[in-house]
Amino acid sequence: MDFELTKEQRMVREMVREFSRNEIAPNAIEVDRTGQFPEDTFKKIGQLGLLGLPFPEKYGGSGGDTISYMIAVEEIGKACGGTGLSYAAAVSLGASPLFSFGTEEQKQRFLVPITSGKRLGAFGLTEPNAGSDAGGTQTKGVLKDGRYLINGEKSWTTNAQYSDMVIVTAVTGKTATGKNIISAFIVPTDADGFTIRSPYEKMGVRGSNTCELILEDVSVPQENILGSPGEGLQQFLHTLDGGRVSIGALAVGIAQGAYEKALAYANERKQFGNKISQFQSIQFKLADMALEIELARNMVWKAAWLKDKGKPYRKESAFAKLFASEMATRTCNQSLQIHGGYGYMREYEVERMLRDAKLMEIGEGTSEIQRLVIARSIGCEQ
Repeated sequence: MDFELTKEQRMVREMVREFSRNEIAPNAIEVDRTGQFPEDTFKKIGQLGLLGLPFPEKYGGSGGDTISYMIAVEEIGKACGGTGLSYAAAVSLGASPLFSFGTEEQKQRFLVPITSGKRLGAFGLTEPNAGSDAGGTQTKGVLKDGRYLINGEKSWTTNAQYSDMVIVTAVTGKTATGKNIISAFIVPTDADGFTIRSPYEKMGVRGSNTCELILEDVSVPQENILGSPGEGLQQFLHTLDGGRVSIGALAVGIAQGAYEKALAYANERKQFGNKISQFQSIQFKLADMALEIELARNMVWKAAWLKDKGKPYRKESAFAKLFASEMATRTCNQSLQIHGGYGYMREYEVERMLRDAKLMEIGEGTSEIQRLVIARSIGCEQ
């Protein structure tokens, strides 16, 4: 078992770390304040080849592995949680379903523009009345004259306003037992009847564009079904397995940033004639933070390694997402506590990190859903 990063992985880390330090971190406070999507930053992310990092060169990618991609998510998330979330969503949710399930024509038409950094894609699964119960989708797709008419709503869709297409699920029939047959459709965002509402006003990750979608008689050709009809739910569950690992990596990045700020502050701040890092209570907090970050990172990397090896990793992705997300909230909260009153001030940034971290426990499957996934994976009766 080799815990050493490869030369290529180290190169990715150094490149993304430098880019994040110079291009993302200086704008993080302003991005959070305004809630504006950092469009210029994403153009540069595309130019660096990061949108295609884990995809083959055949499809415009960089040919990297999943661990390299998780390293990139962590480094970007450390600089700005909102930018990290939009990056993770663009790759794991916007591009990955096309690579995993798309036809060759779909990959050339829709995937290559994303991986080459020219476009963004998005992923529409959640609905106002279908969140954790993704199988309860109410959006419908009806075949008429060789085309599908799609009607419904999608919520919490990341990057929607800046994407050229969104992959959405819709009910296209019923089984003999009355269960929904769900298919996934590639829908251009400029299609007639497709409306993207104004972004949500969120507590954290404010620079990540998150919108509601309205589809009213949106017409798409049959060839825009992702893969084969009726496979939408399984496609999206598979996609979420990978997405959860990236959320784990993002949580590690946010926590690492909060920890580093707490450590630097503790080594600088003096009380009672001593640096507060000399006080055992502060030392214990920092030690626990370092410990939990390392544990979470190893969980993320193991899940990524299993994915690259083509082995089952659903349980490990839930492990990584659950532990890393809850760890990030704890770490950011402790970092704010170490900063005292200054931690409550925006210019010290840890309050932003705490707000950003909370979403990690909710997005792409709540902590409760992760525990259900794990329970089923270890053999609990359903």
